[in-house]
Amino acid sequence: MTQPTDIRRVALALAAADVPVLPLRAGKVPFGNCRACKGNACGGRPNMKNAGRCECASVCHAWAAATTDPRILTSPAWASAWREAAAVAYHPGGAGMTVVDLDDAAAVAWARKTLPTTRTVATTRGEHWIYRGAMQSANAVRPGVDIKSLMSYARWLGTGSGTMTDLPDAVRALVVKKPSTVRPARPVVTVRALARDGQCRHRTPAYLERGIAMAEQRITDARSAVHTTVYRTFLAVLSAHGRCGCLTDAHVEQLFAAAQAKGESPRHCTDAWANARTALGL
Repeated sequence: MTQPTDIRRVALALAAADVPVLPLRAGKVPFGNCRACKGNACGGRPNMKNAGRCECASVCHAWAAATTDPRILTSPAWASAWREAAAVAYHPGGAGMTVVDLDDAAAVAWARKTLPTTRTVATTRGEHWIYRGAMQSANAVRPGVDIKSLMSYARWLGTGSGTMTDLPDAVRALVVKKPSTVRPARPVVTVRALARDGQCRHRTPAYLERGIAMAEQRITDARSAVHTTVYRTFLAVLSAHGRCGCLTDAHVEQLFAAAQAKGESPRHCTDAWANARTALGL
């Protein structure tokens, strides 16, 4: 079993090589936000290349917690996280890299026929192909293939083999949707559902805010099947609040931020939201 001191030693070595790192819990999930930052109350939402406005000293905001600062990595605030950590993760985009995560043998076979060779790291079921250069992250760009770069994290599994090469256009093209697959954006406000007295019950702030807070918590507490949890949570929110016109952009941003803090890409959040709306006929 890997000891916390070994994990931290690996993290410090990576940080010294200018690779931003963070600890992962069992299940390859990051540590959740601390109480002070819960619900992004600190204003440091993980939607920037770096951690941004939040100056919290604890392991917050998932990928945005990644750092190369040895003072932070060895600080008392991070000590408990290292004791609980099961692995080290890194922020590829922050290190100027892109990881093509090939999740099975079929995906690996596709990459060997399609993509330029580069540094390769073996994973439990497939391989990570690592290129020099950063780009937008995206999940499920094709069967068994995820792109991990900006606003994402990847588990550190060793240096691998081969020489890292420049990020090819063939990889960048994987996150570009074909025009035929793009659906026109639909507004959240569609049908106003009124209560018996003629007033929308969601106009009571506590009702709506409680629903959003519960949804955020459900996403934050997910330990596995994060993709599915995010979709089902979006579906539940839209089912309860999507027809009255009370959901605002701020509410949607809260939910997307919670999902991205669990490692979801902006594209997956958008797709999950659109799919949930379609399922409900909104």
